Amino acid sequence: MNALNSQNVPERVGVLGGGRMGSGIAHAFLISGAHVVVVEVDDAAARAARERIEKDLGASIDRGKIEGAVGEWSAHLEVATDASAFADRDLVVEAVPEVWDLKVESLRRAESNMGPDAWLATNTSSMSVDGLAEELERPDHFCGLHFFNPVPASKLVEVVVGEKTSEQLASLTQDWVSGLGKTPVTVHDAPGFASSRLGIALSLEAIRMVEEGVAAPEDIDHAMTLGYKHPVGPLALTDIVGVDVRLDIAEYLESRLGPRFSPPQLMRDMVERGELGKKSGKGFYTYE
Repeated sequence: MNALNSQNVPERVGVLGGGRMGSGIAHAFLISGAHVVVVEVDDAAARAARERIEKDLGASIDRGKIEGAVGEWSAHLEVATDASAFADRDLVVEAVPEVWDLKVESLRRAESNMGPDAWLATNTSSMSVDGLAEELERPDHFCGLHFFNPVPASKLVEVVVGEKTSEQLASLTQDWVSGLGKTPVTVHDAPGFASSRLGIALSLEAIRMVEEGVAAPEDIDHAMTLGYKHPVGPLALTDIVGVDVRLDIAEYLESRLGPRFSPPQLMRDMVERGELGKKSGKGFYTYE
C-alpha cells in the first residue's frame, strides 16, 4: 500500500450514503490513507456500496495510481447501517440525494451520533449550506464539500463556507482537499454556489436547443468541446450526472433565483420516461 498525502486528511472519516457519489468520496479518502466507514439504509445497500468502492480501488490499482491488492485497501473500509458507526469519526460527509427533507434528516442523524469535536460536511451541489446549518446543533462545525462526478477522476472540490462555518474548519478543508490530490475552490454560500449555477445554466440552454430542434445533441456537444475546449459537452455531462439529478438542481435554483433556471419540458419528459442518462442506459445518448 502507498497512501497518497495521508498526512493531510483526517484519520477517521465517515460517509453517509454509499451511492455513486458517496462511494467515490469514500474511495478518495481511502486511497489517501484514511479509515472510512460508509453508512447505508440497509444491508443490501451497504454491500452494494462496498462493491462499488472495491471496483474503484481495483481501477486505481490498474491505472497505477495506487499499489497493492484491493483487499489491503478495503481492510480500512467498513460498511454499516447504523449511524452510531460515526461515533469515533473526525469528519463525516453526507452524500444522500438532493432532496431537502432527506438532507436535513440525514445531517441531523449524523450529527447526533458524532463526537462534539467532529466536523460535518454536506456534498450538496446546490442547496443552501446556511439553510442546512440552521437545522443543526453545531453549525460552526459544518460546511459544504461539493465533490464532482466521477469523484476518482475529478480534480476539483468546491468548498462552501457558510456564515457560521468556523475559520478553523474553513482552513482545514483546504488541507483535506489537497491531501486527496484535488484542488479546492472556495465559495461563500449562494444558490448553486459557482459550479452548479454555471453548469446548470449551460446544460439547460443546451437542452432547450435540442427541444427546439436547433441541432442534434452530438453537434451541440461538439460545438463546446471543439470550439470552446470543454472536456465534455453539456449534454454528455448531463447524462453522466443524471438527467433526474440535474432536474432536481434546476427546480431548486428556479425556486431561489427565478425563471431563468426553469427546466425545459423535454427534461421533465425524459425523467418521466426513465431516460436518466448513463445509469439508465439512455439519455441524450444511448449506452450499452
